[in-house]
Amino acid sequence: TVKLVESGGGSVQAGGSLRLSCVAYGITWDESEIDWFRQAPGKMCERVAGINVNGPSYYVESVKGRFTISHDSAANTVYLHMNALKSEDTATYYCATAAAVLGGQCPSLDFGTWGQGTLVTVSS
Repeated sequence: TVKLVESGGGSVQAGGSLRLSCVAYGITWDESEIDWFRQAPGKMCERVAGINVNGPSYYVESVKGRFTISHDSAANTVYLHMNALKSEDTATYYCATAAAVLGGQCPSLDFGTWGQGTLVTVSS
């Protein structure tokens, strides 16, 4: 059974940095992709970044150059390093695997495995 547990959210001023962590229990790294999604109030859920060991990482255009996704397989952890944060990055962030988004809402618990979410608040 796969289980994902996020941590690292919090409040930060614009221009600051945070690192989110996702501990992935039961993952086979060379067969899996871990993604970070986010949902802000009143907005659609969006896939922010994704990583698998067999290909290039994915980033949504709005975070390219600011966010970096990485993984430590020995620690079973995927990280999302977020720099130069903007107020529009304020959202609840979820890590997920084998996931899809239904109806623009995350987590879409019927599609993949999702963590519990961690809130990031960026004040301007």
